Amino acid sequence: MEPDRPPLPPFTRVEDAAQKVRLAEDAWNGRDPARVALAYTPDSQWRNRAEFITGREAIVAFLARKWARELGYRLIKELWGFRENRMAVRFAYEWHDDSGQWFRSYGNELWEFDPRGLMQRRMASINDAPIAEPDRLFHWPQGRRPDDHPGLSELGL
Repeated sequence: MEPDRPPLPPFTRVEDAAQKVRLAEDAWNGRDPARVALAYTPDSQWRNRAEFITGREAIVAFLARKWARELGYRLIKELWGFRENRMAVRFAYEWHDDSGQWFRSYGNELWEFDPRGLMQRRMASINDAPIAEPDRLFHWPQGRRPDDHPGLSELGL
């Protein structure tokens, strides 16, 4: 049996829900598809934009393709709401393509967790906006966002 992934549902405290969101942000900023996939159930169901993904192997393949294309990836997630084993999260990330064009991608996710704290369902809606390099807001070194870096609300996003 797999280990639990605390904090566990039901989510009753905003601090626990926000911690779960930050842990997900940290993992995604690490850009290790196999590590990220461990936060999801083996049969997790995703909708990412118009793509439907089922299972950890498909998640790993999806994330490897994503991060091979979305270079310089830096992500901020923010808790929007929560109840029992579900959360609503908003996010923005910045990245550039292989031609050097920068983008800021904005989105919302709906998450559903199993009793062990693994995400069993993730529904994501995402829009990409081209930005000029001087308009970037996410400038920390690749990896985890520093604790003192502003979040989405503080950045006016």
